[in-house]
Amino acid sequence: MEVIMEKKVGDRVLRLVKGDITERDVDAIVNAANSHLKHGGGVAGAIVRKGGDIIQQESDKIGYVPVGSAAITTAGKLPCKAVIHAVGPRMGEGDEDNKLRNAVISSLKLATEKGFKSISMPAISSGIFGFPKDRCAKILVSESKRFLEENPQSSLQIVEFCIFDDATLKHFVEEFNKL
Repeated sequence: MEVIMEKKVGDRVLRLVKGDITERDVDAIVNAANSHLKHGGGVAGAIVRKGGDIIQQESDKIGYVPVGSAAITTAGKLPCKAVIHAVGPRMGEGDEDNKLRNAVISSLKLATEKGFKSISMPAISSGIFGFPKDRCAKILVSESKRFLEENPQSSLQIVEFCIFDDATLKHFVEEFNKL
């Protein structure tokens, strides 16, 4: 795990790390989920493989989550306390930028409601859902910064982006350099 950059937003921190989100020791990690919370591939598959079937079982009980929304389950054997399942858009379904913004905000609000101090999120929708990596980085970084600025009462002290691959990481570095 490698910390690439940190930027202050008031007394809070936006952090960029390269690595495996399933290994992050934060209060909550964000899963890039689909609306039916079927965690087969990508980040979702890795989370269930490492965290255990309890995550899929709890997701099955929740059932359906609309695009742009988020739900929460326990974390099973993962080092975090909870998994927030954010449903990002698939490219081509329309209004993707706003749907991704809403997924990020829903995740941050849910973490705040639970009193969490730290959250780590992947590049939601930029994998098999086909959302452009540069736009994903721009939306995730700018919306997280705005959320921290506009919600001084939020329990969140650290909002982290955990990126696995160099191609995606490059876009997040560019966005951090603009902060």
